[in-house]
Amino acid sequence: MSDAAPDSLAHHLARRILMDGPLSVAAFMAEALGHPRFGYYMRQDPFGVSGDFTTAPEISQMFGELAGLWCVDTWARLGGPAPVHLVELGPGRGTLMQDALRAAALVPAFREATRVHLVETSPTLRARQKETLAGIPVAWHDRLEDVPEGPTLILANEFFDALPIRQVQKTNHGWFERLIDIDNTESMDTPRFRFVLEAFGSAGARLIPPALRDAPEGSVVEVSPASQAVARLIGERLAAHPGAALVIDYGYRGGPAVGDTLQALRRHAYAPVLDAPGEADLTAHVDFAAIAAAAREGGAESFGPVDQGDWLVRLGIQPRATALKRSATTKQAADIDSALARLIAPDQMGTLFKVLALASPGLGSPAGFESPELAS
Repeated sequence: MSDAAPDSLAHHLARRILMDGPLSVAAFMAEALGHPRFGYYMRQDPFGVSGDFTTAPEISQMFGELAGLWCVDTWARLGGPAPVHLVELGPGRGTLMQDALRAAALVPAFREATRVHLVETSPTLRARQKETLAGIPVAWHDRLEDVPEGPTLILANEFFDALPIRQVQKTNHGWFERLIDIDNTESMDTPRFRFVLEAFGSAGARLIPPALRDAPEGSVVEVSPASQAVARLIGERLAAHPGAALVIDYGYRGGPAVGDTLQALRRHAYAPVLDAPGEADLTAHVDFAAIAAAAREGGAESFGPVDQGDWLVRLGIQPRATALKRSATTKQAADIDSALARLIAPDQMGTLFKVLALASPGLGSPAGFESPELAS
């Protein structure tokens, strides 16, 4: 790690650890990503070729267009309520919303009914979103709770993977939470960090899902109370008001799993997780079963998850690609084919990324989904 500035996030974290003891992985993630001054998302636009990673909306307009048409279809199934709040959680540059609204304009009644809300805490990204969505009335919020009540459609693309997780590790003495401490072999002028285990196993043991308590020694289990809290809030909103939500992210579908998925990305490459906090994106795989269960506890129904590739194909991404290529140059057509493959191919984003729908009770299966999966 390069020398940290005298007043940097690394120094802030080191001082916090010296005062309060080792941090949970969740606390470290929250600071690294969202510290008001030094947090990764607070200081920069990390998206695209010149950033650290690329999301599906930045790969092709087709992704956002189909999400927008999914919203139109769902709105129609709800009976066409007006107004309807169209909410995006973690909207990045605003690209998905821009493409979704352009496609939704094909149904003027939906577009007239729509009230756009972006849940975004980063001043830097809010400024970028204002540029992208110039001329479109938008309300920004720090929290989903601040969005007005009423019929609601929610989009959450690569939102849950950046919410803080806690990690617990199995030892020959039981389950212990993984924490982050100062590596005291280094000078405090350039603080470095290391993983340690809690001194007593009570906190870690309480986090373990019953199905994983007998996992072998050395196993690491991740849980995200923050993700479950947001999902339950979505479920409560959808139980109280007509609506639906799309959760699109990378992760696993079959219930709680064993594995350390915490990773850091910088300049489109993996980086050491604990190096240079605040200068790399930190994410972890999403536990879709836990999100679906939390939303159901809030009163919503859940559908899926299904593979992103399957969902996009069912919504018509291939005919859309063909239509775009009709007026494209040879190079543009090749780019469209490349983007299509990246979004739906099994060896790219097609199976790693999954789509979960949450809906008000009685809505039925939304477009792209066949039946609710009521996972335990």
